[in-house]
Amino acid sequence: MVLNFGSVNIDYVYAVDHFVRPGETTASTGRAVTLGGKGANQSIALAYAGADVHHAGKIGADGEPYKAMLNDAGVNTGLLCTSPEPTGHAVIQVNSIGENAIILHAGANADITMDEVDRALERFHRNDILLLQNEINDIPHIMEKAALRGLHIFFNAAPYAPAVNDYPLHLVDTLIVNETEAGGITGKREPDDIIAAVAAHYPDTALLLTLGSRGSIYARGAVRAYEPARKVTVAYTTAAGDTFIGYFIAALEANLSVTDGLKRATIAAGISVTRKGASVSIPRKQEVDANS
Repeated sequence: MVLNFGSVNIDYVYAVDHFVRPGETTASTGRAVTLGGKGANQSIALAYAGADVHHAGKIGADGEPYKAMLNDAGVNTGLLCTSPEPTGHAVIQVNSIGENAIILHAGANADITMDEVDRALERFHRNDILLLQNEINDIPHIMEKAALRGLHIFFNAAPYAPAVNDYPLHLVDTLIVNETEAGGITGKREPDDIIAAVAAHYPDTALLLTLGSRGSIYARGAVRAYEPARKVTVAYTTAAGDTFIGYFIAALEANLSVTDGLKRATIAAGISVTRKGASVSIPRKQEVDANS
């Protein structure tokens, strides 16, 4: 089983010709309100990929329709608690070439208690998978408790903040980062240097490094695998990384090899970026199978 302890957001998405500059007011050419958050997106990707995924976290009373969307996607939401705080939200600008700029407000995502963490983790056992992102509170506590239970911890260090460097990353089974996040953790910029730095500081941790249009690299000890990105027409990139992560972890849960996992994740992410929207852009397993 996979426990995804992560964020649930309401995304307010605005289509703009260009990102707003300091002092500028600009009109949007379109607006959408959708389910988002790295946690929710990754849970949907896991469910669509065929994984048995349980989502733990917190929403406000205004989040009930979005909880229903997770359920409809096949995500078990029995561990999703309700907070007096409003559901977290994001204001997202999407420019004319599909790039995005995002402002996050944590809301209920930052209201998770230690008791709620403990109650969620007690349902999972050795060799189950725990997936974390950096959009909820008490990540170090969750990592430490999960390690004591023998869970395999997959940590997507996004969005990166300097506090990440103080997390117990030595407990992480697989660290998932893009180049910017990896640079914050290691101080390095080139993939080979990043891989070497992670191996030196966290020798028991695998690295999954996503490189955007240049593909992705998996490294653990002497094992290394590379998968190039697919060439597609990009419409929207917000859920690409979340789609990739969900499909990769689902492949490992299904006992596929790392190489096969990278291929499936790359195909799924390549499909997602051709569509507008975040969670609604994530493809289902049948589509990925058809493109494999």
